[in-house]
Amino acid sequence: MPIATVNPATGETVKTFEALGPEAIESRLAAAHEAFRQYRTTAFGERARLLKKAAALLEEDHDDIARTMTVEMGKPIASARAEAAKCVKAMRWYADHAEELLADELVPEADVKDSGAARARVHYRPLGVILAVMPWNFPLWQVVRFAAPALMAGNTGLLKHASNVPQTALYLGDLFHRAGFPEGCFQTLLIGSGAVEGVLRDRRVAAATLTGSEPAGRSVAAIAGDEVKKTVLELGGSDPYVVMPSADVDRAARTAVTARVQNNGQSCIAAKRFIVHEDVYDAFTERFAARMEALTVGDPLQESTEVGPLATDQGRTDLEELVDDAVRLGARALCGAGRPQDQPRGWFYLPTVLTGITPEMRIHQEETFGPVATVYRVADLDEAVEVANDSPFGLSSNVWTRDDAEMERFVRDLEAGGVFFNGMTASHPAMPFGGVKRSGYGRELSHHGIKEFCNTTTVWTGA
Repeated sequence: MPIATVNPATGETVKTFEALGPEAIESRLAAAHEAFRQYRTTAFGERARLLKKAAALLEEDHDDIARTMTVEMGKPIASARAEAAKCVKAMRWYADHAEELLADELVPEADVKDSGAARARVHYRPLGVILAVMPWNFPLWQVVRFAAPALMAGNTGLLKHASNVPQTALYLGDLFHRAGFPEGCFQTLLIGSGAVEGVLRDRRVAAATLTGSEPAGRSVAAIAGDEVKKTVLELGGSDPYVVMPSADVDRAARTAVTARVQNNGQSCIAAKRFIVHEDVYDAFTERFAARMEALTVGDPLQESTEVGPLATDQGRTDLEELVDDAVRLGARALCGAGRPQDQPRGWFYLPTVLTGITPEMRIHQEETFGPVATVYRVADLDEAVEVANDSPFGLSSNVWTRDDAEMERFVRDLEAGGVFFNGMTASHPAMPFGGVKRSGYGRELSHHGIKEFCNTTTVWTGA
């Protein structure tokens, strides 16, 4: 993929960029390494001051950067502004809480004596230069949720962003520079995927984090494993959305629409498989499909637009192939299942609801990255859990029930990194985020996320 801004609403190339050459990459690696040697010793108060300055600048810039994100990857403009605001919130949260999250942990006195020590504690130190390989779907948020904790922990960062959001990538590097972070603390690398291995294998890079596709995650993990370097991976998701008889069906159906089409359906944590108890199946499905069909599809720069285009032409083709395969094998489309006739340009796809899904259909196991929902009818709680877990992914999950016993069963048995009851999955800086199975490993956000790229150090002092 060339490094270029291509407007997905029109298909027009807006701006192209040259990839960095070997000398420029080396210069940035050297700067990141040198910056870490100095920045790692700065006090938490100074790091917080710099991060809060970055947050203030982003708050000032949020209209402009929102428009840039919309032009680059097609998210509705209101969603783009909300993404910028979420980043500001997370930056301020880590600026306020990082020192507390990374405070030394005292070993209990009884264990200290048993070890033969006078005292013992656990201390957290930054690892070094962290390479972040990030995707296009939330081009600001995905980066900030790594950068804020990493910088507050004393690390430095190198960003290899997706090649179709270069202007957002460059903005991020400039943002931290304008905030006053030391030269080299956070830099954007405009490079293609083929250059990632060389950067990751460089001895000055301590670890890597990747949010993206499963193949990309496998590649980065394999290289890092060969170099014995830490990685955190947040990969695909095919999150279940379970509706049980005790649920508020109307509210569940309304929330389901937002949960499915957020970011034009291009979200790893979007609900994708709707698993509905037979007692409420008809009522839920009728309301859900009607609301999906009524969504406004169009120019993402218009305030009234609820669903914009897919980010790439290939992404739409991939989605079409999944839907066509399912329909050919017997699935029924309650709405959508095609391109909108009133949008001849750009990479639009109609919000779609499919029923009658069977295991031989590709869509049963593969992630749908676009506004397409699959609905399953189940007879009881056991079948709901079985269908929910019948996926190679395990990022998050949503369950609608008012039954406490059912809640405990889902918490115990769902194979996912999160269980959200009577609402939709969302990320918040205070709560850990990540998955299991092919959705990846490690956690972002909260105290778990800031400690991922720290050296957990035992400090033992003899009696």
